[in-house]
Amino acid sequence: MFLLYIVNYIDRVNVSFANLRMSADLGLSDRVYGLGVGMFYITYVLFEIPGAVIVERWSARKWIARIMISWGIVTILTGFVHTATQFYAARFFLGAAESSFFPGMIVYLTHWFCARDRSRAIACLYAANPAAALIGSPLAGWLLGVHWQSLAGWRWLFILEGIPAVFVGAVTYFYMTDWPLQARWLPDDERDWLVNELEGELQVKNKIRNPTILEAFGDARILRLILAYFLALTGALGTIYWIPTFVKRLSGSSNWTVTSLLLIPALMGIAGMLINGWHSDRTAERRWHSAIPLLSAGLMFGLLTVFRHEIPVAIACLLLGSGFLYAYYPAFWAIPTMMLSKAAAAATFGLINSIGQLGGLAGNFAIGYLNDRTHSLAASFAFIALVYVVAGSLVLSLRIRDPVGVLQRSS
Repeated sequence: MFLLYIVNYIDRVNVSFANLRMSADLGLSDRVYGLGVGMFYITYVLFEIPGAVIVERWSARKWIARIMISWGIVTILTGFVHTATQFYAARFFLGAAESSFFPGMIVYLTHWFCARDRSRAIACLYAANPAAALIGSPLAGWLLGVHWQSLAGWRWLFILEGIPAVFVGAVTYFYMTDWPLQARWLPDDERDWLVNELEGELQVKNKIRNPTILEAFGDARILRLILAYFLALTGALGTIYWIPTFVKRLSGSSNWTVTSLLLIPALMGIAGMLINGWHSDRTAERRWHSAIPLLSAGLMFGLLTVFRHEIPVAIACLLLGSGFLYAYYPAFWAIPTMMLSKAAAAATFGLINSIGQLGGLAGNFAIGYLNDRTHSLAASFAFIALVYVVAGSLVLSLRIRDPVGVLQRSS
């Protein structure tokens, strides 16, 4: 799963590095680039909910393999775009191909990890996100400097990074195990223990009336989580797709220096997610472990608007703000499993992620619009700071408890 997510993240954000040359070569404005990046999320949301339910009720192995092979092909074809319309189309179809990958992976984790270990499991999965940046950043820096077969480096970036998705997608079909009961690679006693643990947890949850999918969608707490995630991703996905451009415009450094500096938030992200996920499980606390990273990132971007002309301080705030953010993911995605189970939880993962991912459209378009309108990065930094602070505040406003833990302690 870690390998699959690395490939996924590299293919999703390689456009941010390609844009260090692509927009100039194709004559794209910031607004056109921002809209093109956001086109991905229009189709991405379409199959989030049904895809998550398919993983729960049918097969994670077959569905995730299908996703990876199709997005690898689209990524390769993106290397051959020549117009804004073709760029829009490539991002549109990439969103359709990748749709439901992430919620499907979260649902798959619930098939293998008990609630008490789930935040750490999610942290290990999410660590692939910054780990991919450790691989993707220097690789992008190198590829941008090549020119083979009359094709610019940014085109090779898409072509070469799309191939691994097709390959590991095929491997996934033959290798991934859908359920612990099917795990022939586990000793019998270990397999039986895991199956019994997960079944026992489900029986405890079943003692409490679980909402249907429609009831879960109408739960005020779920609606608040959706809004919080939408705002968090508005800032996060805007930052991800614009940070190479931000660093280059603030510092005036070379492409190689820019991609090297982006290793800093990646390293911070790996450490932050693993530590925060471990501590969240250890203390059985989710709200503060989700909110503090969001509020910290908001503070850094707020300071960035003030110190944007002090280049070393501005770069430090930008990198720290980007690094702090990663830590909120593990605890955040453990929250829905405290309230829901089975199909309702799977569908809710899809709902939260699908609507939240629209932040990728809103954030990237807003940043492109603000850059073009103000001819400055200050408005974009203030916008990102605001959405992070509001998202963190919404998470803190939740009132939740773990029903499984309560029943287990009382028994």
